[in-house]
Amino acid sequence: MLLVEDNEVYRSSLELLLGLQPGLEVVGVVGSGDEAAGAAASLDADVVLMDYRLPGIDGAAATRSVIASSGAAVLCLTAEATPDERAEVLDAGALGLVEKGGPIDALAHAIREAAGPIDAR
Repeated sequence: MLLVEDNEVYRSSLELLLGLQPGLEVVGVVGSGDEAAGAAASLDADVVLMDYRLPGIDGAAATRSVIASSGAAVLCLTAEATPDERAEVLDAGALGLVEKGGPIDALAHAIREAAGPIDAR
């Protein structure tokens, strides 16, 4: 998976914790929505785990860009997305939104679920 998160401490923590989860591999990390599509395509990521609020383009625009450039499944992280923002990112093609601060096992499960359709291709 590609991890897209602008907060360096949170990004590094997630990279470490997710890398310890069975069946998950973090293939790259970037800090902005503008970098997400290119990184997803060049790294051949199956899943992009992306913060909704990023410098540059927002989560919905970044989701559309990632899907168009790489076909990767997108799962958004959020701490406080409004209902309209949630609807917008889902309409853009994200498979779901996961609340920041939840258990790492729940996040790992959501990532595996997002990767499922890709593995079946």
